[in-house]
Amino acid sequence: MTFTSDSSDTSLPEAPGSDNAVVAVDDIDGDGDGDGDGDGDIVLPWWQHPLNILTLVVTAALLAGMVGWMIGDSNSELAHSEVDTGFLQDMREHHEQGVYMSFVYRALPDIDPGLSTVAASIVIGQNQEIGRMVQMLRMFGEPEANEGDTAMAWMGMPVDRGQMPGMASESDLDQLATLSGREADEFFVQLMTAHHEGGIHMAEYASGNAENDEVQAMAASIMTSQADEIAEMQRELDQP
Repeated sequence: MTFTSDSSDTSLPEAPGSDNAVVAVDDIDGDGDGDGDGDGDIVLPWWQHPLNILTLVVTAALLAGMVGWMIGDSNSELAHSEVDTGFLQDMREHHEQGVYMSFVYRALPDIDPGLSTVAASIVIGQNQEIGRMVQMLRMFGEPEANEGDTAMAWMGMPVDRGQMPGMASESDLDQLATLSGREADEFFVQLMTAHHEGGIHMAEYASGNAENDEVQAMAASIMTSQADEIAEMQRELDQP
């Protein structure tokens, strides 16, 4: 007896882009006559094709490996400690004052063009860093800002939030807003230099004690960029 595929074949439909497997079958007997010698072909559905089965197995293994890698990588990114959280929250507030101070200075009359450019760079750079800080705090499942009255407890130096190193007082900011020309330039450089030095102090501790790699990298970047800006402001101020 010979089995062949015809229009009445009830096998599963072929998958798009797949070829049916054709298997030669010899000496297939019927149910009872015993004399059905002959050759025949059976058309197998795509999901029984040996090559397709192998492909599915390999694909499943690759997907399982990828999922495992993604889970492990995600857990690595979420690793953090109170140093990571405290640094991001307090440096966010520290940066916000630096941005505000730069806005105030750039609105003053007759200021130095070079220092105005440095102030604009501070506004852009620190706003970008603030955005990333907020993103990381959300990723950690932590509050986006320090909700207490104390700052810097994460580095063993608790102070009132407004007393972080380098933070300008309200009277300092009010005074800056009344100045112009050379006086404004000098006072801005004085305030921003102290502000940056305070930020570097905080970032130095975080770069060596934070648990999360990205927080460590951000702290190290802040140290470098703010030291460069201090030097740039002094060079601009020293020009005749």
